[in-house]
Amino acid sequence: MKALLCTRLGGPDDLEIRDIPDPVAGAGEAVVAVKAAALNFFDTLIIAGKYQRKPELPFSPSAEFSGVVESVGPGVTAVKPGDRVAGNIGHGAAREKVAVPADALVPMPDDLDFDRAAGVTVIYGTTQYALKNRARLQPGETLAVLGASGGVGLAAVELGKIMGARVIACASSDDKIAFAKQHGADDGINYAREDLKTELRRLTGGAGPNVVYDPVGGAYSEQAVRAMAPHGRFLVIGFAAGEIPKIPLNLPLLRDCDIVGVNWGRFVDGDPAGYRANTAELLAWTAQGRLSSHVHAVYPLAEAKQALKDIAARKVMGKAILRP
Repeated sequence: MKALLCTRLGGPDDLEIRDIPDPVAGAGEAVVAVKAAALNFFDTLIIAGKYQRKPELPFSPSAEFSGVVESVGPGVTAVKPGDRVAGNIGHGAAREKVAVPADALVPMPDDLDFDRAAGVTVIYGTTQYALKNRARLQPGETLAVLGASGGVGLAAVELGKIMGARVIACASSDDKIAFAKQHGADDGINYAREDLKTELRRLTGGAGPNVVYDPVGGAYSEQAVRAMAPHGRFLVIGFAAGEIPKIPLNLPLLRDCDIVGVNWGRFVDGDPAGYRANTAELLAWTAQGRLSSHVHAVYPLAEAKQALKDIAARKVMGKAILRP
């Protein structure tokens, strides 16, 4: 079978497509024929050795996927050959087949397509955990989303609306703001042109947002913290800007707000049953049309390098999907 492999750390152009042996299901495992594999911004980091998880070389990028169970190993009863499933394995899905722990798989609704199912697990799962478990977002509160047109940003816009919040989409262009508004955002701020702190204060009548969802980092993080409402929650999701901000600790004191870390991977590892229940709910919402799981573009495996370049250049609004 064919696999996209990182054989040396670097950029997208350092990746290779090779033929490797088909996987065999061991005890507790299932082999899944991958129909769609989603790429995320962290894939650009993991192939460069800049992510917190550093797989041994060679490895395939792509954490989340959807497909059809091809075979199962001893002791597996939760899934069977022919089942349509989605899953998250951290890395390794950018290949034609994967052998994965069967308890990492979640059944797909019959009326949900593979492309959208592949893009649900990580971004919506992270966001659901962030807004529900970590921020405890309440109906009527204001949620500001940085990087609102990207994968996790768009998920935050949609889930914020499902949870009853007023959503302010913050992004680097008017087109991206308009895209976020098409997916439910109530207001928008172009922080490439406007001062983020000033606009967040203006749009909230001086009160500031109750929750800030920040997958971007860089200079915008401190501006957002300076605009927070008292008792607000600033969610640390990631650092797509490439810079980890150093926020002065006097700011949460002065604003009387919280800076909240979001480690979805720890939640997945520590509460696998909760993870599967959350993912099943997200897949059902997607099948019902309540979540878009918007696919920006579908790339064949041979064009995976371009897909990662598009993600790194912030050209992707929603998800980039590979079809191995």
